[in-house]
Amino acid sequence: LGGILMNEAYMNLLERRSIRRYDSRPVPDALLDAVLQAGIHAPSGMNTQGVRLVAVRDPETVAYLSRLNAAVMNATNDPFYGAPCVIVVLGDATGYPVVENGSLVLGNLMNAAHAEPTYPSGMPIIGTNGC
Repeated sequence: LGGILMNEAYMNLLERRSIRRYDSRPVPDALLDAVLQAGIHAPSGMNTQGVRLVAVRDPETVAYLSRLNAAVMNATNDPFYGAPCVIVVLGDATGYPVVENGSLVLGNLMNAAHAEPTYPSGMPIIGTNGC
């Protein structure tokens, strides 16, 4: 980067890539909590904080949400690429600016999923990324 040293957070932004295939192993609670915290702490327009997150792990519910999402996209494939956990981002449609706030949350979620979080002991929490 032109001789400029960048911190780990910045490098995480540059190195994140979308994933199109997921392991079927469940996402560890500690990792899910860390990713959700990043979403909860996303900035929001006018500090409205009007976005809510729902983590879905139940395979039947994930499959149902996948079918709904595919129908909206006019697709037949699984838009979640077999992910064992899906985080649904909800916002008040009457609130402002709901789309932008949801987008900021999604960005934080995906970047946190890529950031290779660790337990307090320093041991890595293996296994996630975002699409």
